[in-house]
Amino acid sequence: MLIDSYRHKGMRKSLVRVVQEKGIKDPQVLQALEQVPRHFFFEKAFLEQAYQDKAFPIGEGQTISQPYTVAYQTELLDIHPHDKVLEIGTGSGYQCSVLLQLTPNVFTIEYNEVLFHKANRQFHLMGLSPFTFLGDGSEGLPQHAPFDKILVTAGAPIIPKTLLRQLTLGGKLVIPVGDTGHQKMLRITRLGEEEFTREEFGNFKFVPLLGKQGWK
Repeated sequence: MLIDSYRHKGMRKSLVRVVQEKGIKDPQVLQALEQVPRHFFFEKAFLEQAYQDKAFPIGEGQTISQPYTVAYQTELLDIHPHDKVLEIGTGSGYQCSVLLQLTPNVFTIEYNEVLFHKANRQFHLMGLSPFTFLGDGSEGLPQHAPFDKILVTAGAPIIPKTLLRQLTLGGKLVIPVGDTGHQKMLRITRLGEEEFTREEFGNFKFVPLLGKQGWK
């Protein structure tokens, strides 16, 4: 049974203040972060860690992202209520749960079968209904394209062209690109059939994006 007590909510408010002090300004993103009980994605023994602004191991060589990073990427996406969003790398399901506070139209794909099933159980327990898929996220979901927004939650060696082709006109792709040590956060906006703008933001360190268009 999932319990979200006054104590948990107080810890979450404190976490949101920390994220806000680090520069996140979008009130909808901050509200989304406050609405999602991050401790639901942790074992009970790790409650204190759930509300620290840090990444944390979730098994299978993966992590639950740092709340600031989740907020940073979400803010760059600039999600509207009717946007159709694709998330590459479901992981724990935490980032997806935040996206679902902003739009119900979230598609998420996970490469690792163990994490895929674990995240699906978590969504069910929380009463959330994203469209979940098991497969190679670096290839996107061409059968469900186009998407208004695409978010990649793992570090890519290149910008996958398959993902660019799955954006709507005016659509945005937020993706960390670099080597396995650190990546630069990029936002790509599709202006035309073969016309894109590219913006560069801060440096981050993500787990590697695995797949045909990622790290082999």
